[in-house]
Amino acid sequence: MLIRRVKLLSGFVITFCVKSSSPEMFNQSKQIETTRTRASQVLPQFAEIVAPLGVRQTFTYRLPTSLQNLARLGSRLLVPFRNQQIVGYIVALHDQLDDDLGFDPSKIKDALELIDAEPLLTSQVLQLAQWVADYYATSWGEVLKAALPAGLNATIEQILAVTNNGRDELLKLSGAKLASSKAQVLQTLTDKNEISMRELCKTFDAKTAKRAVRELEKLGWISVTSRALTAQAKPKKQKAVRLMPPENHAESTKKLTEAHEKTVQIIIEAGGEIGFTDLIEEANVSASIINTLEKRGLIETFVREVRRDPLKNAKLPDDDNFDLTTGQTEVLRHIEKAIETSDFKAFLLHGVTGSGKTEVYIRSMRHALEMGKTSLMLVPEIALTPIFSRRLRAHFGETVAILHSSLSTGERFDEWRRIKSGAAKIVIGTRSAIFAPLDNLGVIVVDEEHDGSYRQHEQPFYSARDAAVVRAKFADAVVILGSATPALESFHNANINKYELLTLPKRVGNRPMAQAEIVDMREVFKVAGKDEIFSSQLLEAIEETHNRGEQSIILLNRRGFSQFVLCRSCGESIKCPNCDVTLTFHRRESNLVCHYCNYSRRTPKVCPKCDSKYIFFIGEGTEQIEDILKTKFPDLRIARIDRDTTIRKSLFEETLLAFADKKIDMLVGTQMLAKGHDFPNVTLVGVVSVDAG
Repeated sequence: MLIRRVKLLSGFVITFCVKSSSPEMFNQSKQIETTRTRASQVLPQFAEIVAPLGVRQTFTYRLPTSLQNLARLGSRLLVPFRNQQIVGYIVALHDQLDDDLGFDPSKIKDALELIDAEPLLTSQVLQLAQWVADYYATSWGEVLKAALPAGLNATIEQILAVTNNGRDELLKLSGAKLASSKAQVLQTLTDKNEISMRELCKTFDAKTAKRAVRELEKLGWISVTSRALTAQAKPKKQKAVRLMPPENHAESTKKLTEAHEKTVQIIIEAGGEIGFTDLIEEANVSASIINTLEKRGLIETFVREVRRDPLKNAKLPDDDNFDLTTGQTEVLRHIEKAIETSDFKAFLLHGVTGSGKTEVYIRSMRHALEMGKTSLMLVPEIALTPIFSRRLRAHFGETVAILHSSLSTGERFDEWRRIKSGAAKIVIGTRSAIFAPLDNLGVIVVDEEHDGSYRQHEQPFYSARDAAVVRAKFADAVVILGSATPALESFHNANINKYELLTLPKRVGNRPMAQAEIVDMREVFKVAGKDEIFSSQLLEAIEETHNRGEQSIILLNRRGFSQFVLCRSCGESIKCPNCDVTLTFHRRESNLVCHYCNYSRRTPKVCPKCDSKYIFFIGEGTEQIEDILKTKFPDLRIARIDRDTTIRKSLFEETLLAFADKKIDMLVGTQMLAKGHDFPNVTLVGVVSVDAG
């Protein structure tokens, strides 16, 4: 057992008793004892950090006097690490080192720079990240890096400068020596005074530049230092106009022209403040009109911070206040009671499709908000955030923030800051949103809790669903795991009373469950005498559905036009050189693409192995399905949704909203369409090649 005492700046001493790891989710290997100490004036001498490296340990650094009063848990610290400098996250502060640890104080390096005046990471996020690192045997530092928006992560830049010796040596060089790559690099550094390694590698070949820098540094002709670059994302600034106090308005407006008066009126209608370019556009005036008004003291121009709102121009649904069913009322009663106790409680909400689980989520979050608590909602796919985020914004207004990787760097930065400051009380997002810096959590909702998308399959590994349960436990909050088809492990946890099982067995309005029909395509082949993608039953159902003015969705979980390319002469199929899997044909770009690593190449006209021209395209993808359906049903408005059609961030949302507004008759797509969407006018769903995944 390792006993570690950590002194916080508040004057508390926290003692960690760390035992060996346990596979049990809730048997945490940490006991915390908090006591007040009179030594609150003692400043920390050492900082313990974790770094975003592939190592599962902490590193201790001495804090210079200038940093001792500023260092905080959760702040980032620039430190020397071997022969380079890295950014770490402070996870503990010590006023002295435990002699039992066997550290030689003289060998402890000094920290270089404190990057954050205020900590970026809250104590709860630090605690959750440590659990994730311990439970999934991954790096604590890498988990913390993943917990922050990409635009906030600082990077280290090497700065190169010529020394006096280097300048002297450059003057001595001539002829062939002056033409060498080493001399050219030295000359470039002399001309620029100082330059970053990144910029130097743009001027020269990267390999050549790095080799020359190593040699020049050994000779003492250049110096190499490091500095932490500030975050890529910064607040967006905008020039704006606002009205001045009204004392002198009467005198100032005596000789105003019609354009001046119109401009002032628009500012008033905007609430007394408006963006400079927005004012020019709305008033249809030149900048000189605005300048004249400013000279007369009627208005002033200034620079303001502007929020990059992901839902700025979004069309919000009506905030309908539905009457709850008896089942919803009973389920909500259990959840609200648990929220009011401010104790940890885990619910497994098993509700059939259309039973009204979303309304239960919203009412639970509203109850938490009324109690002054915050809420977090996780969805498995980015594809689900447009519909859910609009619905939450319609209910809760500007208190809703969105976090997922499809937002721009600036949007994620602004949303994260709103959450951190407390301006946003409700957060919706994908798995990474589990690390949102929310305080005073009341409820966490995990929709479609069975979905495999909650598992991160690259470093750092974790399951956001399980992390949500643990975060709720740490925060004494309620967690709701909702699904029409719960995972086996969730059912098991309900059976052993870890979770409380709540059920919604009936659909709202007692609507009947959808009828499913399986068509054996072998029988279709016997009748047609050839392979068919669509059965006659599905084609007839599509015709009937749209004759009634209803909509349909066709699913095939395979994008592209053809599954692979095959040479009929030698049997060769073209494979990815990196992954050794067959490449998929995409007709729009006429490319063969690997769906694992995104390697692509032009589609050959002859077999690359035997030069045969008998190349065949085998199998079907969503691109081909869309093409066939448009041929068979030329009067239908058909759109496709998959990774190929939603490269532009807003296109996916625009397509879904157009479908919801009945501007599209049929959607063709992959699994992006199969999860959690609510389209009341959809009465037919066809799944092509259901046994192909």
